[in-house]
Amino acid sequence: MTVTAPAETTPTRSRTSEVGARALAVARRRPVTAVTLLLMVVAGIATGAFWSPLADRSWGSTVATGVPSLAEGHAWTVASAALVGAHPVGAWLGLVLVALGVGWGEGRLGSRRTAVVLVVGQVAAVAVTIALVAALAATGWVWAVAVAGALTAGMSAGVLAVVAVASATLAAPWRLRLRLVLVGVAGVGLLFLGHLADVEHVLVLAVALPLGRRIARAGEVPTGHPGRREWRLVAAVGVLVIAAIRVLTLVVPVVGPLGNTASDSTVVETAISVAVSLLLAEGLRRGRRLAWVLGLVLGGLYALLGLFVVGAVVFAQLTDQMDQIELVGLAVFVPNAVLWSALLVWLVVGRHAFAVPSRRRLRRRERGAGTGPEVAREALHRHGGSTLSWMTTWPENRYLTHDAGDTDGGVTAYRVHAGVAVALGDPVVAPADRAAALEDFRAMAERAGWVPCLFSTTAELAEQARADGWRTLQVAEDTLIDLDGLEFKGKPWQNVRSAFNRAGKAGITHRMVRLDEEPRAVVAQVRAISEEWVGDKGLPEMGFTLGGVEEALDPEVRTGLAVDAEGTIHGVTSWLPVYGPGGADGPEIVGWTLDVMRRRQDGFRAVVEYLIASACLTFQEEGARFLSLSGAPLARTEEAEGADVLDRVLDRMGALLEPYYGFRSLHQFKAKFQPRYAPMFLVHRDEADLPRVGLGIGRAYLPDAGVRDLVALVRS
Repeated sequence: MTVTAPAETTPTRSRTSEVGARALAVARRRPVTAVTLLLMVVAGIATGAFWSPLADRSWGSTVATGVPSLAEGHAWTVASAALVGAHPVGAWLGLVLVALGVGWGEGRLGSRRTAVVLVVGQVAAVAVTIALVAALAATGWVWAVAVAGALTAGMSAGVLAVVAVASATLAAPWRLRLRLVLVGVAGVGLLFLGHLADVEHVLVLAVALPLGRRIARAGEVPTGHPGRREWRLVAAVGVLVIAAIRVLTLVVPVVGPLGNTASDSTVVETAISVAVSLLLAEGLRRGRRLAWVLGLVLGGLYALLGLFVVGAVVFAQLTDQMDQIELVGLAVFVPNAVLWSALLVWLVVGRHAFAVPSRRRLRRRERGAGTGPEVAREALHRHGGSTLSWMTTWPENRYLTHDAGDTDGGVTAYRVHAGVAVALGDPVVAPADRAAALEDFRAMAERAGWVPCLFSTTAELAEQARADGWRTLQVAEDTLIDLDGLEFKGKPWQNVRSAFNRAGKAGITHRMVRLDEEPRAVVAQVRAISEEWVGDKGLPEMGFTLGGVEEALDPEVRTGLAVDAEGTIHGVTSWLPVYGPGGADGPEIVGWTLDVMRRRQDGFRAVVEYLIASACLTFQEEGARFLSLSGAPLARTEEAEGADVLDRVLDRMGALLEPYYGFRSLHQFKAKFQPRYAPMFLVHRDEADLPRVGLGIGRAYLPDAGVRDLVALVRS
């Protein structure tokens, strides 16, 4: 009799083998990480470190290391301690740190260099730390005596050495950020905890960071200097860290190098201190001059008091009067004084980054700059622009003029939402001035304490921005119809020809007009169609790159109307001019961009196809080169290969908004006109800005959406 295995067996085995194959492939790419993890797992199981502390074992000193182990002649513990954890939590955490830290470092340094840094960094840091602690214990320092009697285990020093050296291969600003995090963690650990491992961390960073560039052979990575944003960000984070430490010392006091860190502050006092710190951190993040002054005052006060306290203690020690000094609170005050002193130095050195005036003074400055749409019009007539550049003339924009230095004039239009300066499209400048315009915009935003970004730029501008150190992310696609030789023949144009036939049978004709010159009755119909369309949406009407009837009333904008024999308007489209560089006879319109595209709900269904196709023929006769059907936000022709996390987030946002605004269905609709696609990009400083940039762009599109609207959107 034949016995057949259950149907689930084969798929289960297949999945298991697939997981095994992936794990083997990762191990081959990261052999040092894989071998280290394997040794740690074997050692943890053999010693029981995964489920009970080594201190509970009589033979713990033969595995863990420290002054007692070496005094007993167990020299091998300097190496063996790296493979286990002194406590089960440390043992499991060690596996995570090795997998992440060594795995990342091996990918940047290579296996051979990673192995050398890991082993040498771990063994040297442990050996030097034990020798240093033994020497300090001989002085009678209470903390040193206590630490000299303790054992330690784990590979954190080696992992830290690998990460510190690998940080030299990073580009700015991530190299500085990672190194500051490493120094901050090690410094705070030493000041407030003071375990053997904390001493190891400080010693290993003191060597690995200065020599990291040589060890990693990262000579080709530019060093650079912190920009305004980095000075501000580090200062703000420093204040937040100090506030967090104050809370922790109140809730979880420990015994550190200077004694018990238990705080005598009340909960109310701590809460007030934290609130002040949050306000100060926000001001420093924005680069406010007032916050900088307050930071200097607090930092200077702590530094002076810290010097006084340390001086008093040293004097008492030298004169044998220590028994007359009350040391309560010293373990908290001195470390805080050290942190505030470091912050004070940072604020003084980076003082140029904290020059943002008050909002009142900022508004006064803005009144003196070019603020009217005529500034953008003049720039467009002179330099030309992209398919979205006419939107820079809309009244909601602010303007940064480029008429100094080597630039040949021009303007960057932007809006400010949620502390983000969102520039719309490319700066309207000569191609040779793009780099200067980008730098002007960045400097202006950072002076004002805003996060700069440019939304829906062309590929040419994105390439220039990447060369200048910006990051780019594709957020949409422009759909372009080339008018030269365009004929609606063949099977791909069947839908368009059908729209013409239906319009003819219904007695509908196309009129290309300037809406501001039309009778009030016509404008009223257009408004009614628009309001009907907006009323069907679950959220308020979007703006920013999506105009409406008011924008269509501009004298330079053309409007297409589908009108029947009774004068009823069935559909409307508006077209924004696309200017090329001004010629001898003045500005030249080279194309048109679709903006408003709406139809009457009970009207001719194919009216939009009819309107667009009719506009193609009209503008073709006038000599235009192309039409842009504009880009649908958060929509693409196809999913990008190797899409990263940000791409997936954008795709999810597009799917979330689809029932309300139909971005993706709109993108598919435009495909009927056989367009060619041009990517449109978001230009930003780096990935850390993206959450804030996303909020700013969201508010730019939905400035009138309330909390209830957004909650309803999420719930749906």
